[in-house]
Amino acid sequence: MGDPTLAGMPAISDLVLGTMYFGTRLDERASFALLDRFVEAGGTTVDTANCYAFWESGTGHGGQSEAVIGRWLAANPGVREQLVVATKVGVEPSDDGGLEGLSDEVVERECARSLDRLGIDRIDVYWAHGEDRTTDLEETVTAFGALVKNGLVARLGVSNHATWRVERGRRLAARLSVEPWTVLQLTTSYVEPRPGADVPGKDHRFGFVSEETRDYVESHPEIELWAYSPLIQGAYDRTDRPLPQVYEHPGTTARLSALARVAEQHGVAPSQVVLSWMMTSPPRSRPIVGVSSLEQLDSALGAAGLELSPEELAGLDAPR
Repeated sequence: MGDPTLAGMPAISDLVLGTMYFGTRLDERASFALLDRFVEAGGTTVDTANCYAFWESGTGHGGQSEAVIGRWLAANPGVREQLVVATKVGVEPSDDGGLEGLSDEVVERECARSLDRLGIDRIDVYWAHGEDRTTDLEETVTAFGALVKNGLVARLGVSNHATWRVERGRRLAARLSVEPWTVLQLTTSYVEPRPGADVPGKDHRFGFVSEETRDYVESHPEIELWAYSPLIQGAYDRTDRPLPQVYEHPGTTARLSALARVAEQHGVAPSQVVLSWMMTSPPRSRPIVGVSSLEQLDSALGAAGLELSPEELAGLDAPR
């Protein structure tokens, strides 16, 4: 993933706490405990979405995660000023059975609803969650730019979009003199699936980091890369949860061997090496860790203290 001479120790502030199941699979008490531990350890960024988690809610609609975060913020005065709160719009189910999309009406309406659930007056990072090719891209870019102009959003991000659409949106923003997307959220990890294979649970056509993505981010240092599902649902550490079959190829075998060597040398879990590698090896990314227990969170936080040497990074990067 890049030049190993840029090795360094990642920071806890590089990690993002994913909150997809807060308020659904995880009740309020468990969600609060994870948020408390994350912030106490020095974590600064939480990521949610207006659609989380509609498939778990029993109602067919999301908002549960945002609402839990909002109640936690209300119960912890002063914490808000320490945090970057990120949320998304675009893939909440609509009443007609489709998805809400990214029209100007939806973007404006859903931003207001997210602000209300979160109990805040400004969203720090607001994401276009998934592509909406039924809406003119200029309309979407204009709508997001208006949120920044009106002080409702600080920074704009885009998730699960083709790279050419990201670039076109950024060029439109420049032409319209509005805030551009400067954060990109996709899924990636240390091992990758076979090219072109369908990955279980990943239904965004352009949701994966590719070599084109890496080149794009390296060529645009103003763009920050966030990575969701970096640990592939715990597959690196749990023998009862193997990697999905689409990851079975010679490159994975070689990478897992290199990963095991580094983890053994440091006496840490393979997942911690993965997170440290992602935060260190260019183009550096901010892993979004979705955890369901304090034990899992503590393990992820421990990755921030793991310094990989240039030689170790080179060894991890070598297998393809």
